[in-house]
Amino acid sequence: MKLFITGAAGFIGSNFARHVLTTSDDEVVVYDALTYAGNRANLADLEDDPRFSFVEGNICDRDAVRAAMTGCDQVVHFAAESHVDRSLLDPDVFVRTNCDGTNVLCDIATQLGIERFVHISTDEVYGSIEEGSFVETDALHPRSPYSSAKAGSDLIAMSYHETYELPVVITRSSNQFGPYQFPEKLIPFFVTTLLEGGRVPLYGDGLNVRDWLFVEDNCRGVDAVLRNGTVGEVYNIGAGNERTNREITDVILAALDKDESSVEYVVDRQGHDRRYSIATDKVGGLGWKPTRTFEEAIDTTIAWYVDNRDWWEPLRARVKNR
Repeated sequence: MKLFITGAAGFIGSNFARHVLTTSDDEVVVYDALTYAGNRANLADLEDDPRFSFVEGNICDRDAVRAAMTGCDQVVHFAAESHVDRSLLDPDVFVRTNCDGTNVLCDIATQLGIERFVHISTDEVYGSIEEGSFVETDALHPRSPYSSAKAGSDLIAMSYHETYELPVVITRSSNQFGPYQFPEKLIPFFVTTLLEGGRVPLYGDGLNVRDWLFVEDNCRGVDAVLRNGTVGEVYNIGAGNERTNREITDVILAALDKDESSVEYVVDRQGHDRRYSIATDKVGGLGWKPTRTFEEAIDTTIAWYVDNRDWWEPLRARVKNR
């Protein structure tokens, strides 16, 4: 099988490409525009694999997408603008990439007769929930330009299944962390900031809750949906590791031998959802479950950033200049 993986020079996509090449005989075509968060260094260890190829291109460019996707069997669509803070500053680019780009991909995939189209989404499309957990059939209630653009892309992808019979499957994953995550997201941003001797900015009271999923476990979940999921269905992927931002901060402080003096409380973000939580019984029915405890995964992640300053130090300037 030959996979066309969009956005795979980014965090999750590069980890997924690595997972596929190490666990199967499949070929991988990585398609990425190499915007600020796309990084060929994320794929350096894959470049010599004869089953790997890379194409630089934008998902909104129909001709480039068609040329690169031709000859592939299945699509896994990670490419997206994904940082909520950036979406508050420049929502236009989020709509263009996440909605227009998804439409282009679905249209070309339909024309080429792609066997399966896995659209990667997020638990943020459901919005905040005080108690319990969202299931896949719950209504979407996105509350930021980012999550709204992702919800729109979900609906676009599924419309191609309903209207044109494109074999679409959607995954909605919880907050992820692990190696190769661009250092603007909470965990790598806090770790790298502390390693540089800075103070970490904690929004509001720090009690916003997220379910933290190790990226390798998410890749296994996406792979299970790719190979065994039911066309036309949505699958939540989460780890059940609910932690407040304050708890995450304390874990990182302790691991790096820092104290409360390294924390700066800042005004809360606009529209900051209080709690995300998703039920994962459905993907569990495919035989998937997390393999790492939160403690194991966070220790592994922090150690990776400690050991890989050469990877993240050049990227910090992009975060500071945003």
